[in-house]
Amino acid sequence: MTTDAYLADCRARLAFDLLSNTWNAVLIWVLRDGPERPGELRKRIGGISPKVLTQTLRRLEFNGLVVRNAHGEAPPRVEYELTALGRTLLGPIDALGAWAFEHGDEVMAAQERIGG
Repeated sequence: MTTDAYLADCRARLAFDLLSNTWNAVLIWVLRDGPERPGELRKRIGGISPKVLTQTLRRLEFNGLVVRNAHGEAPPRVEYELTALGRTLLGPIDALGAWAFEHGDEVMAAQERIGG
């Protein structure tokens, strides 16, 4: 691993950028159980607009983390699922979630102290 984590082409920075978008990690986590249609993803997640869902799925597909499967049916049916590469992020996302569960109250208390 490089110590130059702030370089534009650093691999660590790439990973941080992937996980810094709230919806990226949420969608990857929701897709861990298998393929889902966009409507089902919106129901399971809550709080994500159709536009943001579409943008996030496209971004994840662009990065090779999600694959879009269009089924030739009438009406058209589209599902999204994690790629093998996308599945490799489940461990780090789980670790971040465990950290948040353990330290979330401390972070919120600090925010209240500073924010008033």
